[in-house]
Amino acid sequence: MNNSQGLYRPEFEKDNCGFGLIAQMDDQPSHWLVDTAIAALARLTHRGAVAADGKTGDGCGLLLKKPDSFLRLCANQQDIELGTLYAVGMVFLNRDDKLAASARDAL
Repeated sequence: MNNSQGLYRPEFEKDNCGFGLIAQMDDQPSHWLVDTAIAALARLTHRGAVAADGKTGDGCGLLLKKPDSFLRLCANQQDIELGTLYAVGMVFLNRDDKLAASARDAL
């Protein structure tokens, strides 16, 4: 049975070991929010802070606020017109050129 829908492909599904999300719903800057997000990330030492080799991580980090002006500029450069509401997906491509090309084709 194929449960593919839109960009979702069940064969690419895998577990993650940790995820944290906190948000300031009134859109006001908050030191508490940043401090709390950093504390949460620091508790995932086997992910973003320090990997199994004790030296590297996998790129975990914080996205503090959607950089709307920058994203609109990038979209415009690709002849994409963004509406008032839009979403952004982050994609990390394989370092192998052929595998990265295959992933781009899937998107």
